[in-house]
Amino acid sequence: MPTTTDPEAHKPETPEAETETEAATDAAGRLGLRIAAGCGLALLLVCAFLTVVAVLGDAVGGDGASGGFSTAAFWAVALSGVAGLAALVAPRKGLVIAQYVLALGAPVLALLD
Repeated sequence: MPTTTDPEAHKPETPEAETETEAATDAAGRLGLRIAAGCGLALLLVCAFLTVVAVLGDAVGGDGASGGFSTAAFWAVALSGVAGLAALVAPRKGLVIAQYVLALGAPVLALLD
């Protein structure tokens, strides 16, 4: 059975190799967050449309006055857009989560009015 006397043969990976692996993983994670933020902006367009439809439906069929929930719904749409753009620039998981929560919450708030 051949044995090696080379001390480098049994040496663990170098820190440079670990850093390169971590950098590749981090870059893939940032790309995934950016893709999720971009899809969230597309979802925001749909949610903004649904919010407008709900508010206009309430204006025509309801008392004709806009309530506090309608205002909150439009603020949620605006803040979702800001969070989505911020997530595209500086991808953070919290920003993407906030973007989706605000976008999906806007039509719900409009329906509560």
